[in-house]
Formats: sequence, C-alpha cells, structure tokens
Amino acid sequence: MHLALLAYMSDLDFMSTAMLPHGRNLIRGSVHGASLDHSLWFHRPFRADEWLLFAKESPSSGGARGFVRGHFFNRSGELVATAAQECLIRPVGTVRKRLLAQS
Repeated sequence: MHLALLAYMSDLDFMSTAMLPHGRNLIRGSVHGASLDHSLWFHRPFRADEWLLFAKESPSSGGARGFVRGHFFNRSGELVATAAQECLIRPVGTVRKRLLAQS
C-alpha cells in the first residue's frame, strides 16, 4: 500500500515544476499538459503515512517538453525513492497565439 501511495504522490503537481522557468503563474490554466513517461525507483523501506520531503527540480524545459526529477527523503534524511518524468506542455488559446506571433 505504501509503494502505491508514493507512486500516486510522485505524479501530483510534478509537471508544474517544469513550467516554473516559463512563468507558471502567468500560464496556469492556459496550457494542456500530458505525462509522456514517468519512472519511479524505490531505494529503501518507508511509510507513506509518515513525513516525507519531495524535492523536485526541472533541469530542462523548452520546445513544448519538460523534464522533472524528484527525490523523496524520510525524516532522517535518507533517500527512499526517486522519480523522473518527461511531460508535454502545450499553450492554448490567447497564450498560444501570442507565442506564435513572437516567433
């Protein structure tokens, strides 16, 4: 059960990290996104009902794609799981028109 819960948690709001370099607050609700792939590695036992830190970063975002990776740490600071995701990020509506006009 704890593995399944962490797998679910690892995909919550992961894509928004890739949108940060593009002004996430400005385009929220103006993009369609989809997960292209999602990988998860479990490194040591943990409990999903105890405190976990999910540290996320997006080392690459552009060309309608974003890459995000994250690390789950327990209260003792041990790495318990790692997640990675590539996502599709497409602007829609007026945001898309404005971006196309700039190019």
